Amino acid sequence: MKKKLLSLMATGLLIGGFTANAQLIDEKNVTVTMDLQPILQLDMSTTTQLDFVFDEIDDYYAGITQYGATILKVSSSVSFDLYAVGRSTAGTRFWDQQIAYGVGAGIANIPLSCVELRQNTANAAVTGFAGGVAADYSAAFGAVGAPTATNSLYVAAGGGLALPTAADKYIAGHNGVADFIGGGSYLTATGTLAGTNNYYYSMDYRIVPGLPAVFPNASTNIALGFEDIVTANAPGDYAAPGVYTMYVQYIILENQ
Repeated sequence: MKKKLLSLMATGLLIGGFTANAQLIDEKNVTVTMDLQPILQLDMSTTTQLDFVFDEIDDYYAGITQYGATILKVSSSVSFDLYAVGRSTAGTRFWDQQIAYGVGAGIANIPLSCVELRQNTANAAVTGFAGGVAADYSAAFGAVGAPTATNSLYVAAGGGLALPTAADKYIAGHNGVADFIGGGSYLTATGTLAGTNNYYYSMDYRIVPGLPAVFPNASTNIALGFEDIVTANAPGDYAAPGVYTMYVQYIILENQ
């Protein structure tokens, strides 16, 4: 009797093991693809044209300032740098003369760097800045009669789009991989307006022709690198009266 029971138990175990091995399985896979496109978005609120009309002696001497004329709002998924560069349609470092008044012997080559900018918030990433007068445009406009390069607009060599160097001005971030603003947006920054400073900039513009009109603040960002009409030409020279145009290009790029 004992032998029979043992035999039945062994048979039961064998059947149970066979049933487990016969389980049916079917599988289907779903491939999930993620495409992270880098986003660099610069929104700009401004008029299409800023007019500086110098028809009063006071304006020549003290200059004309346009406050908050351009608002820059950044949204980026990657670390970025932001800078401004002066351009002309002729591709030079000078304004384009559209109309000449009279037949005087004035100088028509007015440097693009005579435009001064001021940003409402200091650049937060300027550790690599070296060799220049100012790392950004956050300083107050200088006093009349004391020429300074503190706010002079960056102009690339040859009037092109070359990146500013470590000695030039950036609005946000700077030259080199260590100076950048991390990804973010003016839309999601918390708190008051101060919380959006790295992604929101109000830009003021100033032009000071001077008396005579030599544009004393025109300068590279290097100490004593003035480009005013007298320095670039000769004592007694002055700007030729007329209508001139140029444009300021704001460029945002992934930090590199």
